[in-house]
Parts: sequence; structure tokens; C-alpha cells
Amino acid sequence: MDVKTLLERLFAGDAAAAARLITVVENGAPEADAIMEGVAPRVGRAFRVGVTGPPGVGKSTLVDCMTKLYRERGLTVGVVAVDPSSPFSGGALLGDRVRMRECGADPEVFIRSMASRGHLGGLSEAAMDAADILDAMGKDVILTETVGVGQAEVEIAQAADVCVLVTSPGLGDSVQTLKAGLMEIADVYCVNKADRGGADIMVREINFLLQMCKRRDGWRQPVIETEATSGRGVESLLDALKRYREFLEADERFSENRKRMARRKVQAALEGAFTRALQRLANELDSAGEKVASGRASARRAAEDILRRLLEESRR
Repeated sequence: MDVKTLLERLFAGDAAAAARLITVVENGAPEADAIMEGVAPRVGRAFRVGVTGPPGVGKSTLVDCMTKLYRERGLTVGVVAVDPSSPFSGGALLGDRVRMRECGADPEVFIRSMASRGHLGGLSEAAMDAADILDAMGKDVILTETVGVGQAEVEIAQAADVCVLVTSPGLGDSVQTLKAGLMEIADVYCVNKADRGGADIMVREINFLLQMCKRRDGWRQPVIETEATSGRGVESLLDALKRYREFLEADERFSENRKRMARRKVQAALEGAFTRALQRLANELDSAGEKVASGRASARRAAEDILRRLLEESRR
């Protein structure tokens, strides 16, 4: 594979090159490092929007509608839809791609489903790399939709310029749904399926919680009601996202956010490198497990031994 040629095609906006490069990175091929090195100088222009929330609130339909409206505003869009991993192949189950077939036909929209690969927060290292590739491709907006696993899904706040928390009526105790964790990460709240009964009550409850937990930066998180299937309220959601970007750009907050995002990407790369290293030491892990099971060593001591072995390998 000629990485240089593929990167040149990517920078020219070639969707096939983008798809190939993302596949190589997702599969952890030897060329992945060279690809991300080539992409790095062109990353940073796109506005990154993270969309998260519990399962069943209509995130995929909402992202589909947001994509259409961004295109009507003349912006190009990249979508990274993080799906649950298949227990058999380890790949994405492609549920979001099924719901976004209409947008997928637009040549200025690139949609990629990524497997969560067991990450509770829904964001694997490859998903963040895919967003970087789409950024370097020249997309104006990148929408990253996460799996939807509840409170563990806080990683998205560290990998996007703005985080949208989507919820909907009918989930039971809405205060329980929005408790610590998810409440702390959102910059904009979206009550989707607002045509259902109880939407107004949920909006009031969220606003009440926000009054008790005011942000230090002075941003007052808006609560937007939407009906993604009809499009009602989604324009207001996009306007709220625009206001938040303007709020960030009014001082140094936007650049600080980008530094935080970069730090998270480095952390994800470290975690990925460590996981790959452990996979290479599968025999040592088996041996360590036997020692712990027989009482010849504690789990901590066994872990320290493996870390020492990894450090020795890294020095070679």
C-alpha cells in the first residue's frame, strides 16, 4: 500500500482513500503510524460535535437530521458512529449506518461505523483516529455518536469541542438518568422525542438540576426540545452549538479545549499501545494467571513483573 498516494488523495477529498486509511488504522496495520503522522499537520480545522446519551433516545436519527441541516447550511460533514462490537467478529454492528442511508448518498457526507472494541465510554483509539482522518480530509463538521451505555460514556467530553447529551421522556426516573457523570459532561442538552408526554416535565427537571450545578466557566447549558423524525427543534440545536463555539472562541477556551482533546488522544494511543503489547505477551499473562490462582504471587506482583518485561522490551 502506498501511504503517500492515499494521503494525497485524502487531502484532495477522496472518500475511497479516507475509507481505506480508516480501515488500515482500525485494523492496527503496520502503516497506521505513518498514516497518523501524515494526517497530524492537517488536523484542527473541523468543528467536532460529540453526541451521547442512554440507548433508545434516538441519537442516530438525530445525527441524521443534524447532518442534513448542516449540509443545507453549506457545510461538509463527517460522521463517526461508534457501534457496539460484534461478539463474533469484533466489528461494528452497523446499526447507525442502517438509519443514515439517505445522508450516506451525499458525496459531501462521509459516514463510518466503528466498533467500540469493548470500551465502556464508546470511544476506541481508532474512532478518534478516524475523526482526525476526516478532519484532514477537509470536513467542516465531524459528528461522533457514541454507543450509549449510560454513565460510563464520559470519554466523549474529552474528544469533542462540544458535547450534546440526548435524552427523552419515558426512560423512567429522569433525574436518575441524568445523575453524576453524564450531567457533568454536557455543554448542550437535547430532549428528543419531545412529542411524547412528559417532555416538558423533563425539561423543567434538567433546568432545575442545572441551576443547582452552575458551571464555573459561565456557560449556561441550553435545553433544546427536538423531534428528530420530523426535524422540529433541530435547527435550534445547531444554533445552540454555534453559540457555544462562539462562546469558546471569545477567549482562550477553544484552544484550551483542543489541548485537552490532544491530551486525551495521547492517552488513548498509550492505552492502545499497552493493549497491543499485552497481546504480544499472551504467554506471560497466562503464566501470571496461574501464579495468582495458585497463590504463588499476588495480582499486583504479577502485574509489576509484566510491566518490567514491557519496559525491557521497549529499551531494545
